[in-house]
Amino acid sequence: MALRNIIKDPDPGLRKISREVTNFDDRLRELIDDMRDTMHKADGCGIAAPQVGILRRAAIIETRKDFYLEMVNPEIIESGGEQIGAEGCLSIEGYNCNVARPQYIVLRAFDRFGKRYELRLEDFEARACCHEIDHLDGILFKDKFHSEVKKEGK
Repeated sequence: MALRNIIKDPDPGLRKISREVTNFDDRLRELIDDMRDTMHKADGCGIAAPQVGILRRAAIIETRKDFYLEMVNPEIIESGGEQIGAEGCLSIEGYNCNVARPQYIVLRAFDRFGKRYELRLEDFEARACCHEIDHLDGILFKDKFHSEVKKEGK
């Protein structure tokens, strides 16, 4: 496993649509492991392959110690409700804004071995998943700006 460089905005690679993963092989597993190491080093809770310069539909989230999710070729097949909350991004340092996201989603994806799964996610996990899937479509959270993040004491 190795650390990879995180691509920073305004790099044009962040605006490209990622290609579907077709080979569930050792290279994919190495990429996912490297992404996790890179995310941990950067103190993030999610990262997508385009953020490390790989235009493939793979992303991970780890929103707490007991919740880690690998998503290959993810798609949201159902969503509902709305939540508005602060977001940041490893590719956009020093900037946060509020973004509106679904309160819940139903995710369909594959794991690193090509096994398909469906999972219902709510609250912060739904938000993080949507954020990372947006990366796979060349969308950054700031494109979905809802409002400024309120600073403490203001």
